[in-house]
Amino acid sequence: MAPVLHRPRVITLQAKQPPPQPRTLRPRCAPGRRPISAAAPARPPRRGGGPAQGVRGPELTSLFECPVCFDYVLPPILQCQAGHLVCNQCRQKLSCCPTCRGALTPSIRNLAMEKVASAVLFPCKYATTGCSLTLHHTEKPEHEDICEYRPYSCPCPGASCKWQGSLEAVMSHLMHAHKSITTLQGEDIVFLATDINLPGAVDWVMMQSCFGHHFMLVLEKQEKYEGHQQFFAIVLLIGTRKQAENFAYRLELNGNRRRLTWEATPRSIHDGVAAAIMNSDCLVFDTAIAHLFADNGNLGINVTISTCCP
Repeated sequence: MAPVLHRPRVITLQAKQPPPQPRTLRPRCAPGRRPISAAAPARPPRRGGGPAQGVRGPELTSLFECPVCFDYVLPPILQCQAGHLVCNQCRQKLSCCPTCRGALTPSIRNLAMEKVASAVLFPCKYATTGCSLTLHHTEKPEHEDICEYRPYSCPCPGASCKWQGSLEAVMSHLMHAHKSITTLQGEDIVFLATDINLPGAVDWVMMQSCFGHHFMLVLEKQEKYEGHQQFFAIVLLIGTRKQAENFAYRLELNGNRRRLTWEATPRSIHDGVAAAIMNSDCLVFDTAIAHLFADNGNLGINVTISTCCP
């Protein structure tokens, strides 16, 4: 199959009473002592001196609800002079307590509620979209940063598009808001980046559709330090991390009796391009190498998507 060349642009009945039970005669004991019941075994001693094991229950977690954003008030927990709580993020935006309108200063630390918080398991903030995990308050922020149920951001490079939505809505967003991005069909295509000598930071983006999924191909040029530019090429799956593990991709620069190849598992768009570039988990090459493979300032990258055997 001949490679496809394309130029990309520069998501009541009363209950019956039971019969009376016979009275049980309790053994007599000396004054001041309680008899030991055989039906109630002694409670085993608690081991260790740390906090009690986390417990679940809406009765407890509801005590930590912020009255402004309805998220949880987590340690360090501050209160107003009347004892009302508000989360730290909302507190920074308020001039008075949202419950009693009292002063929020001076800051008063609620150590008792912090101890209770250490014994409670809080649900993930994305529980309403499907996450069933409950976590200790120290684990909650880190998990929510990578939770698979958090909203998806627009996968296009750069910070100009602030769109967020469900995974199912990503492609629709790209088709309507980023119409200049072209989608090519097939597992083998040629990604043609034009005018690679343009000054400054530049990105080239294209979509590839195969195996019933959509993949985003990204080539970015960045100036890492003065006078030294680098190119970063990567493939992202419009899907979850678990789905991405079912595929592999290969990027290849080929020409002038030279070949440069990179093979890896595509990243989910939840991870984004920036994380891959930061860790150099992509095809990385400098301007000199780009010129070895370019033709009149245009760089063709052979892209192959394949499925992984289970």
